[in-house]
Amino acid sequence: MDFTLIVGVIAGLGLVLWGIVDGGGQLMGFYDRSSIFITLGGTIAATLASFPFRTFKDIGKHMVIAIRKPKHNHQFYIDTIVMLAFEARKNGILSLEEKALEIKDQFLANSIMLIVDALDPEKTKELIQNEIDSLEARHANVWAMYEKAASYAPAFGMIGTLIGLVNMLANLDMNAEEGSTALTSGMATALLTTLYGSMIANLFFMPIASKLRARHDDEVLSKMIIAEGVIAIQAGDNPRFIEQKLNAFLENTERNKKNKKSKKDNKNKAAEEDSDIE
Repeated sequence: MDFTLIVGVIAGLGLVLWGIVDGGGQLMGFYDRSSIFITLGGTIAATLASFPFRTFKDIGKHMVIAIRKPKHNHQFYIDTIVMLAFEARKNGILSLEEKALEIKDQFLANSIMLIVDALDPEKTKELIQNEIDSLEARHANVWAMYEKAASYAPAFGMIGTLIGLVNMLANLDMNAEEGSTALTSGMATALLTTLYGSMIANLFFMPIASKLRARHDDEVLSKMIIAEGVIAIQAGDNPRFIEQKLNAFLENTERNKKNKKSKKDNKNKAAEEDSDIE
């Protein structure tokens, strides 16, 4: 599990609460039920009005994706494609049909079947790209919901501020005791709704949107690796060239990790050969 989202939210909330206490404030003085209803309730209502209900039904799934570690192993896809490239060079592209049936990743399996069916290279590329574009459109609609909610929260915080100010000004003509109470209540609602709106947007909705976008980018990178690899196999490129080409998609940390593993494997292999000679 990737707990950075949870840790970040808790740490941010904790720092805000510490700032309140350290500044001499009382935590209960920052609680206002009306402000919560206006800000949180208004944000949820506006977001619900902006997106189809099916997007809301998957909120639990979105939370799981946000706190789950990236599941796409880019190196695995590169190794698999290189293995398939060797197989295609040795036994022909038609031999990949049996290999495709053994692959669990549906996108990779379907892409391999496109070249097994001897589809035109341009059409193969077009179909694969359409699949990636459709995936991006679906995912963008999800993180857009949280980004939109993040924009609604401060707006409803401002609405709450205006409501509080109106109530405060409307009660100025009361007697001294009642007027003082009304002014205090109105000012609390006015200020706290702005605070709640900012906190909800920046400590909850925006981090979730960023996490979902990061998970999407990780998945798209895997699919781009697959797309480039499959097209290269269809073109008959050398497997070693394909490997070098696909490694360019990896970050330096992933490349260094792979190089260290290769050096370690070569070292172990050399040690085994030395022991055989002895």
